[in-house]
Amino acid sequence: MRNITAAAQAAIARPEAENEAAVEVRGISKIYGEVEALRAVDLDFPAGKLTTLLGPSGCGKTTLLKIIAGLNQPTAGEVRVNGKVVTGPGPERAFVFQDFALMPWATVMRNVAFGLELRGMGKDERQAIARKYIGEVGLSGFEDKYPHELSGGMRQRVGLARAFAVNADVLLLDEPFSAVDEQNRRKFQEDLLRLVALENKTFIFVTHSIEEAVYVSDRIVILSRRPGRVSQIIEPEIDRTASPDAIRRDQSYLDTVEEIWQGLKRYVD
Repeated sequence: MRNITAAAQAAIARPEAENEAAVEVRGISKIYGEVEALRAVDLDFPAGKLTTLLGPSGCGKTTLLKIIAGLNQPTAGEVRVNGKVVTGPGPERAFVFQDFALMPWATVMRNVAFGLELRGMGKDERQAIARKYIGEVGLSGFEDKYPHELSGGMRQRVGLARAFAVNADVLLLDEPFSAVDEQNRRKFQEDLLRLVALENKTFIFVTHSIEEAVYVSDRIVILSRRPGRVSQIIEPEIDRTASPDAIRRDQSYLDTVEEIWQGLKRYVD
């Protein structure tokens, strides 16, 4: 496990040379009225890697994710995606919401293909792409179902398929598995790792779960209590060729979970 502390601020803000930064966060601060949510956050998110934002409740994880998405404007600082300054939402980024955010009147096919429809893609082409990703998330055969006919886990799979279908360079996931039971959550984690390897995109993932962060992440950015600042970056050394059960029993995995908990519990009231 590589563990880089805040004392080496210049190093933690930069990925290793072979991993070009897809997303650059420079001096991001955010103030809501009298509440300072984020303070001077500097980070790079390497292309093709999954980076998790982890920290105590209210530390600004989702705020930072929405600023990267262009859904929220910073009070200070800037974000660049593929070298271009973010001024709002863009096609190079896709957001997976915690609450699914599906159109209840639309079928699974229409929900997944909707972003492509907005881009003016023809029906046959967009449905072919949507069908591919519906299959990738394990929902083949449910194309004509409506959200109310699906379980919570299935609805979240639709949200994932929709994000993948638009072929964005950067996938932003805001606690996407928090609303499902533990069994489905573990299955989703395994599916996510498979999709990360398959798609070779840049993932920025928000979770409250230390175990989940260690299991799925190439890098874990730990934010301090509000105002959120970069406290630590950890790079778990996980053998991804091992089985899921073997990973969760591995001493390196367990030690990393414990180290992160020891660092975070000082923020618990």
